[in-house]
Amino acid sequence: MALVSLENTITLAISVKDRHASARWYTDKLGFELIHHIDEAGWSEMLTKTEGVTLGLGEQAKPAPGNTVPVFGVSDIANARGALEGAGVRFDGPTETVEGMVSTATFYDLDGNALMLAQDLTGQA
Repeated sequence: MALVSLENTITLAISVKDRHASARWYTDKLGFELIHHIDEAGWSEMLTKTEGVTLGLGEQAKPAPGNTVPVFGVSDIANARGALEGAGVRFDGPTETVEGMVSTATFYDLDGNALMLAQDLTGQA
């Protein structure tokens, strides 16, 4: 039995130099739709053609091509993280929260591949 109950969503996060230009590229070339730009967080999201899958564009001065991080949606990040940490899963620093938007926590698989948990906070008071 799984330690964590994941939602039916996944975001594939990639690093880009210019989120706005990248969003236009993904719209023009692949037909993705812009969900939103969150300029204060350096983040944009695109709706892909696959149900439940979004593409996250994280802006960085020096992006790391080929570095894609799957981001798994959870309803309670504290419980999910606690269950994984209790099972010996290694996390990278504390859970980060952008108030009213999202909480995220990066963790690693057996081979050191980065994965992330995310709790959507947009609908919470």
